[in-house]
Parts: sequence; C-alpha cells; structure tokens
Amino acid sequence: MPSTIQTTQDAHRLCVLIHGFWGSPKDLQVMAQTLQTKDPSLHILIAKSNNGNFTYDGIDIGGERICQEIEEEIGDLARDGLEVTKLSLIGYSLGGLIARYAAGLLYGKGVFERIEPVNFTTFVSPHLGVRAPLRGWQDTLWNVFGARTLLTSGWQLFMIDKFRDTNRPLLEILSDPNSIFMKGLEQFQRRTLYTNIANDRSAVYYTTSISSTDPFTNLDTLDLDYLPGYEDVILDPTTSFDEPELATLSFSTRLVQKLKLGLRRAPFLVAFIAYIPIGILELLLNSTLSAIQSFRRIRRYELGRGEVDAMSYRVPSLLPSSIQGAMEDVYQNVNNAQSHESLFHSSFSNSNSTSFSYSAVEEEEIVGNVAGVGMGGKVLALTPLQFRMIEELNRLGWRKWYVHIRKARHSHAAVIVRTEKPAFEEGKMVLRHWVEETVKMAPTSSLQVRDIVHQLTKREKNWAQREVGVVVVFCIVFIVAFGLISLAITRAINRRRARIASRSAV
Repeated sequence: MPSTIQTTQDAHRLCVLIHGFWGSPKDLQVMAQTLQTKDPSLHILIAKSNNGNFTYDGIDIGGERICQEIEEEIGDLARDGLEVTKLSLIGYSLGGLIARYAAGLLYGKGVFERIEPVNFTTFVSPHLGVRAPLRGWQDTLWNVFGARTLLTSGWQLFMIDKFRDTNRPLLEILSDPNSIFMKGLEQFQRRTLYTNIANDRSAVYYTTSISSTDPFTNLDTLDLDYLPGYEDVILDPTTSFDEPELATLSFSTRLVQKLKLGLRRAPFLVAFIAYIPIGILELLLNSTLSAIQSFRRIRRYELGRGEVDAMSYRVPSLLPSSIQGAMEDVYQNVNNAQSHESLFHSSFSNSNSTSFSYSAVEEEEIVGNVAGVGMGGKVLALTPLQFRMIEELNRLGWRKWYVHIRKARHSHAAVIVRTEKPAFEEGKMVLRHWVEETVKMAPTSSLQVRDIVHQLTKREKNWAQREVGVVVVFCIVFIVAFGLISLAITRAINRRRARIASRSAV
C-alpha cells in the first residue's frame, strides 16, 4: 500500500470505503475528502482490489478481496505499532453488497472478537437485487437481458445464481438470519442506508431502501417534508407519504400525469430503437470479452493463483442450524415469479419457495408485515424471496435517509458526488449530512489520514491502458459500422449510375 503512517497513538479507528460496479477508488474521492475534513483523526482505506471490470467476478470474490485488503491494512498498521480497535464499512452501490459479504467473513474469522464494528453504511445499494417489479415490457426486457450481460455479479444481482453448495442465490444467503453475513451485519452498532427517491436508473428505490413499497412514483402528488438544514434534498424520515388514489384526482390531473409518464418513457423508447443496430452489438461484444477475462480470473482465483488465498476465506456461510435445509431444492426459477405483474397479496402464500424454512402461515404473516415497511405506497410485485429478505433485513434495524436529487438526471452518481461537477452539488449536502449525523465514532487523536486517492491518481494508468478490451470492442464496432455505412453509400451510388445509364440508353 502506498504512503506511510505517522502517529503516536497505539489505537485508532479504521474506515473502509468500497466503490460500486465498474467503479474505481477515484469515485469515492469526494467522500473521503469529506470524511477527512470532518474527522482528521480517522484512518481511511479506499479499497482498490475490485477496480474496473474486476467487479464482474462476483460479490463473493469481491468480498474476499476486500476482506484481505482490510486484514493486510490492519497488519501493516500493527507492524507500525498501531492497533486498530474500531472498524466501519461504507459501501456505494454494489459496494454495499460486497461490504455485507466482507462483514460476514470478518465475523466468521473472529476479527470482530478483537475489533469493534461501529458503523455500517450503504449508499444506493441494491440489497434486494436489481430485478424490476414487472410494470411493462421495459422491465421484462431488463430482467431477462440484463441478467445475461452482467456476468457472475449480474446473475447474483438478478438472483438467478446458485451460490456454491447451498443451491440458493447469494443474496438469499446474505439475508438468511442463520448466515454469518447476517450475524456479522448485526454486530455493528449502527446500520444506515441512503436511498434516492427519484432519477436513479441504476438501483431503484425499493431495493436501496429495503422496502416493499415505493410511495415516490408520482412526486408531483406528494407534499414532501425535508430535514431542517438539508432542505429540498434529504427528507424527514419520520413523515409517512401515501400516494393518493388515482380515482380521487381530477381528470385534468390524471391526464397531466399520464402525459408526463409518456414523456419520461419516450426518450427510453427512442434511445432503445436507435441503440439496436450498433449498441446491442457493442454490448454483446464487450460482455463476451469481459466474460472471458472474468472467467479466467475466477479460475486462477479458485486454483489459488490469484492475489488472494481463496481457501482462507471459505468459512461456512451458514451456521449449523440451517445447513440441513440449505441443500434442499428451495430456489425456484426467478423467471417464474416474474410473471406476477400485479401486486402480491393472497398469491404470496401460493409460492413453492421454502427458503429460510418458513411455513405457509408464516409467509402470509410476512407479506402483511412488509406491506407496512417503508413510507407508504402500494405493495410492489416482488418475488416471495424478496419479501422474506425485506422482513429479515429490517429486523436488524436501519437508520434510513431518503434523498431527493433534482439537479442531476443521474442521481445514482450524484448522491456521493462521484465526479466534481455543478449538477452533483446536492450530493455534497448528502455527504455533509452523513458525516454530521451518521458517522459517530469515539474520537482518537493525532493520526494522519492516508490519502489513498491521491496516491492512486498518481500511479493509475490512463483509461486506454486500463480498459484495453473496451478499446478493442469500440474499434470493432467502429469498423463494422463504417463498413455498413460504406456499403450503403456504394449501393446508392451504383443505383444512381444505373438510372443515369438507363436514361442515356433511351
């Protein structure tokens, strides 16, 4: 690891920041700087082992890499005479799931017996996966096509994987109350999440807020209350918002809402049609190339040829009380569950899924409980598995903060100010709220924060060197497109010459 630590303290706090899909440590630069400004005594580690396309390799492998980074950092500090006594994990987007996996590994290895877990925070992390509750052909396309193009991590996010010897999706294991991952998450003093209520195309509200409802589908009909000092950005979480029944609205209001909905969907339709000829080809080529690279990395990793000793992190993921049921055929094809376009109510108990060892009566109780989870709104058409995940995760207790970003159409990036730009200024208010209201750790003194982002920025290769595969794909797409355009032009010229020749002959 770059740079050195100068301190006179023999104990200090370690805060680990974990980026998301296709991300890099530079994505968390503003977050790290905000932390450093608020608490200069905090030791910050920005994880870098899942940089770029390495996020394709799976949440589990990503979590093992992060776990090794944390243990190496703790070891480096110990050799410098420093003892880590408190640990906090902060995950952005996919990084939140990787952080949950890493927390379970640290718990399973006994790290939490000597280091106190303090804060666990996720920013717009898809705790329930990224499957879209079916509302139309766009969601169906996303559920089927998206899962096949994001490789191992994509299978896990869409819950169509079977995690190792459990025969169950990884996200289900992460939410199983008898797993080391839930036990590890439970050890933290505070669990906090930040969720966008609008304009997040990467991870929608229900999954980032661990909720069965979404009251923010029609923001124009809601009277939103904001926290004092964070006006128009962070909502007051003590307020409940119920979407008014459409029938109670006037005809003109319903017409305006439908027109707005159509206008919001129009760009997607136009972009999709324009994207088909070249974009799909590019996506498939890039996905194929990334798949080859990812599978090679995973194979080397499993054979012990990677940078991480995989076997040292293969602790039992399920505690003895649930291992017997783990081997049963408890996971049904998620695509079958996706056929439910209406809301789950009485149909919930008709599922054949028996994950978490719930009876049909208990499942009926769960859907009743999760219907009230969140801030109001109608129950979404989620799968039975997702309803159980909501139930179990919310039992741990979370402080949930609802973010309303308006200046940026890409609120997923703006919420943590992934890059410095005026449109992302609202994200700085979110980070300020986080460090002032959420990050509360016992103070220590005289420890200099390691500016890993600065070091990585200096050492990082340029984009073309890092993403050779992407460059190759773009070149292939350009050549194919150029060839098709040239062929079309040549044919047009030949047809014109033929017409001129026929006229001359006459």
